[in-house]
Parts: sequence; C-alpha cells; structure tokens
Amino acid sequence: MPQQPRKTTSGRAPPKRILDLTSDADFSVCSWLVTIIAFIFAFLTLPISIWLCIKVVQEYERAVIFRLGRVKRGGARGPGLFFIIPCIDSFKKIDLRVVSFEVPPQELLSKDSVTVAVDAVVYFRISNATISVINVEDASRSTKLLAQTTLRNILGTKTLAEMLSDREAISLQMQSTLDETTEPWGVKVERVEVKDVRLPHQASEHSSDLLTLLKLQTDMQASRLHTQS
Repeated sequence: MPQQPRKTTSGRAPPKRILDLTSDADFSVCSWLVTIIAFIFAFLTLPISIWLCIKVVQEYERAVIFRLGRVKRGGARGPGLFFIIPCIDSFKKIDLRVVSFEVPPQELLSKDSVTVAVDAVVYFRISNATISVINVEDASRSTKLLAQTTLRNILGTKTLAEMLSDREAISLQMQSTLDETTEPWGVKVERVEVKDVRLPHQASEHSSDLLTLLKLQTDMQASRLHTQS
C-alpha cells in the first residue's frame, strides 16, 4: 500500500525539494578534462588571470558557485574573498538581509459574509542561499505572491469581529503557514503584521456601521483590560 504524503499544520502536503543537495554527482571524463585545461590556462596566464579568479562578497552576502553548470560542493561562499576558475565557473550573489514588503489590500468575504479589504506587511530573509537559487526561480517574488494568497485563505475563515480583535493570532498563523511553505525555497519568514482591516468604498452603509461598532467594542475592551492591569 503506497505511503500517504505527510500532512502539515496547514492541512496540505509539504512541497517537494526540486534538488537533493546531499546527492553526490560525479563529473564525466569530458568534464574533468575541461576542468584540467581551464586550470592549466589560468596558471599559464598568471598574473593576468588572478584578477578574474578573485571575487569578493560583503558580510551580508553569499555566493553560490556553479562549475560546469553544477553547484560546487561546500555550500555558498563568503563573506570575504573566494576564488573561481574563468570559463568553467559562474556564481550568483545572494543578499541575506531581512527584506520587508507590503501585501496589497486584498478584498475578501469574511466568514459572516462581510466584504472587507485587508493589507499586511511581511518580513523575510534568505536562510539558505544555495537552495534559494536552485529550488525556485525568484524566491522574493514567489514569497510575495504566496503571501497574498495565504492572507486571503486565512482571513476567509474568520469573522469580521475576529479580524478586528485577533490580529496578533492571525499574524502568527500567517507567519507559521508562510514559513512552513517557503522552507524548501531557502526562505525564513521572520514576522507578519496585519496592518488594517477596512470596508471597501462600495460596501453598504449597514456594514460600515457594523464595523464602527465593532471597533468601538474592541477599544472599550482594551481600555478595560488596561485599567484592570
């Protein structure tokens, strides 16, 4: 009987890795021959070739090196100096600093059938430079698109009152879901903040009054808790 895929906390099967970085793929005879010729050529053209061999990456960067199209063993290089062999090596720099972006306002229907527009801010960083280059074409863009759909999916299961009063819980749930999904992309979601929950301009007057009452109720509850503490 075939084994069922493991379910995650979001109820979906985890994405599969596109490449197994632990596998050892040996070069062919032709690849070794080209590599040896490149080394000899670099040695014979010294000291001119040294300027093409030495590269530098900053403290917040890492370099993923490809030799004849394959990832070089040893992981990403940096920070500081590293060496490549011209003609057979290429590399890509990856920024490891935290990046923030705003999720555009998403119009959705709440669980109690109220149309609202919700936006958020997501903070993420690259946790594994090699995986972020190999397993996804554009890790930053993919994370932004995923954040939009995740926001809609999670808030679609909440009522308007829950959106207004449980923003912290919603933010934590969204962060957990995003972090779990983007792990195979080498991305770490650090924080998610739901910025604003508002009615679109075409919403009815009744829904607008309901939103005002809910906001007042939430503010009163927060004030009472502050007074008691």
